[in-house]
Amino acid sequence: MNKLLSFAAGTIFAIIATPALADRDAPRFTSLTVFGDSLVDAGNFYVASDGTDPDPALGYFQNRFTNGYDYPDLLSLDLFGVPTKPSLLGGSNFAIGGARIIDTGDAIPDLEGQLDAFQLSGQGIDPNGLYILNFGGNDVFGAEGVFGEDGAIGNYADTSSYLKAAAGQYVSGLNALVGLGARNILFTDFPQAGDPLTNEANGYLSTALSDVTLNPHTSLFFYSLNNFNQRVLQNPASLGLPPQRIDTTCIAESAQSTGCTGIFSFDGVHPTAAIQLAGYRDMDQQLGLSAVTAVPETATWVTMILGMGAIGFAARRRQKVRTTGEFA
Repeated sequence: MNKLLSFAAGTIFAIIATPALADRDAPRFTSLTVFGDSLVDAGNFYVASDGTDPDPALGYFQNRFTNGYDYPDLLSLDLFGVPTKPSLLGGSNFAIGGARIIDTGDAIPDLEGQLDAFQLSGQGIDPNGLYILNFGGNDVFGAEGVFGEDGAIGNYADTSSYLKAAAGQYVSGLNALVGLGARNILFTDFPQAGDPLTNEANGYLSTALSDVTLNPHTSLFFYSLNNFNQRVLQNPASLGLPPQRIDTTCIAESAQSTGCTGIFSFDGVHPTAAIQLAGYRDMDQQLGLSAVTAVPETATWVTMILGMGAIGFAARRRQKVRTTGEFA
C-alpha cells in the first residue's frame, strides 16, 4: 500500500463541539455513514487488494488496519449492535486506506470520489443519520513526501498551495454533505504530529471553517484527535490506559496474542484497538453520540477554541518507527 494514514496532532486550534442536551425525548441516530481513510476503513482496501492488505496473518482484525474495531465500528455497535460494513460489500462505510482530501490521480477514492460513490450507491441521505468525515493525514504525508511518490502534491505550485486547497476542499466536502441533506456530521482535523505543515494546514482549516454557516437543523460535531493523543502520551491513566510504549509496535514485539497491552502502535502506522476504544469512549463522553433519550439542540453546533496547542498523532512508516505515537 503506497499511502497509509497516521493521525497526528500539531500545535493548532481545537474545535470542540459542546452541544447542550435538550430536555426532550428524541430518537438516536438512525444510521451511520463513514467517509475517510485507513483509521476508519472497515475493509474496503482489503476487498480492493483481493485480500492481501491488511494481511490477516499479522493479526489485523476483520480487515481493519488494527487488531480490533475502529471508533465508527464501536459507535455502530453501541447504536445498532453491529459494526460498520464496507461499501464495496454493500455497506455504508466508504472509507479506504490511503485516501486523501485532494485527488492527485491515483486509484484510491479520495473525498470527492467517496461522496460520489455514496450518491451512486442509491442509499440516499438519512436526515436522522450521522455522517463521519475523517481525512487529512495523507494530504500532509504527500506534502512532506513521506511516501516518496511522484506528483505527491499534484499540479500545485508548492506545499502551502496544496495544503490550503486541501483545507478548502475538506470544508467543501462538509458543505456538500449539508447540501445533500445531512443534518448530523462528525468532522476531524488534519492530524499529523505537530510538524509545521500540519500546523499550517490546520490554520487554513480554521479559516475555512469560520466561514461555514449551517442552518438551524444541522449539528456539526468536532472531535480533536490531537487533544486526545496529547492525553494518551502525557496522562494515559486519565483515559483508562496503562503507560504506552512508543518505541516499538505490537507486530514487532509479536504481542498480538496479548492484545498489544501497553503498546501504542499496532504496525508503526496505526494505533492498537485499545487506543481506538479509549478514543471512542472519550469522543462519546464529549459529544454524546450514543445518547438515546436526548440529542443536541440543533441550533448549537460547534464552539471554536483557537490557539490550543496539542501534541498528537505521530506520522509513521511501516519501515521506521519514530519516537512519538499516532492515532491512525
